[in-house]
Amino acid sequence: MNQPIYSIVIPIYNEEENITEMYRRLSNLIEQLDGEAELILIDDGSSDRSLNMIRELHHCDTRVRYLSFARNFGHQIAVTAGLNFVQGKIIIVMDADLQDPPDLILTMIEKWQQGYQVVYAQRLSRKKESWLKRLTAYAFYRILRILADVDIPPDTGDFCLMDRQVVDILNAMPERNRYIRGLRAWVGFRQTSVHFERDPRFAGKEKYTFGKSWALAVNGIVSLSKVPLRLATYLGMLSAGIALLMIVLVLYWRLFDPASPLIGFTLITIGLFFLGSVQLFCIGILGEYIGRIYEEVKGRPIYTLKEIGDVNHTSTTPSSQPYHHRSS
Repeated sequence: MNQPIYSIVIPIYNEEENITEMYRRLSNLIEQLDGEAELILIDDGSSDRSLNMIRELHHCDTRVRYLSFARNFGHQIAVTAGLNFVQGKIIIVMDADLQDPPDLILTMIEKWQQGYQVVYAQRLSRKKESWLKRLTAYAFYRILRILADVDIPPDTGDFCLMDRQVVDILNAMPERNRYIRGLRAWVGFRQTSVHFERDPRFAGKEKYTFGKSWALAVNGIVSLSKVPLRLATYLGMLSAGIALLMIVLVLYWRLFDPASPLIGFTLITIGLFFLGSVQLFCIGILGEYIGRIYEEVKGRPIYTLKEIGDVNHTSTTPSSQPYHHRSS
């Protein structure tokens, strides 16, 4: 196979119901492209038949290349690994559940040809998703946009096209707690959007549970904003002001209205609960940032590979180097 122009990166975790249809649609799409393309499939420690199916595709189609993690490292790390190994000049990131429509890639390429170096897919609606998920997703993206140090477009996921220059910069970033769509916005360059209606999953169960979605949201905010740290400072100032006010009021009641029912155990209990909750909240915020410092200081590789299918590592960043892998 010649040097590819297009690289399509797809993280996969227990997607055996979707892999065949995903490959069929992408194969049809690749036939319409004006150059060679490669599919980089990243098995994120799947426990079903996903890895075996990926191996079969690799043996039948030289355009299919794959990585297999030694365990589950998470979606964002799987995307990162794929970006470390791409060889193309134009890189597309998408999910395997076909909620990201492959046909939209052609529109993204047209935008790239117009001079844009990042083209991200922006959702207009989410079909067949619960009102709670739609509401929380809507609120998160708006809150993140307010808090983040960079302008992150709302209602955008990891489905995007990136120029090789952008990917090289992402690969050079050594941080381990990665929020790809935030880093993508941080690097700058000419960026634009294409809109689409997000379809429901083709098959299988949703992999992003509420807990995983919450962890991703916290990671996005902490990775891109210092506002929570300032919030802890502001809450400390507020609690100090309230405490000072209560001191004045208690002294007033004690001197001029000693029979007041507000003096006593109830008032003290309320004050203790309030101050305790503020302290725990602030400690929690500090813990999130200190935890990330701890992860960075350890300097471990961000993923380990047990199997590689016909791909070459293209990043020289120490944090992106795979550990203890073997070739298939």
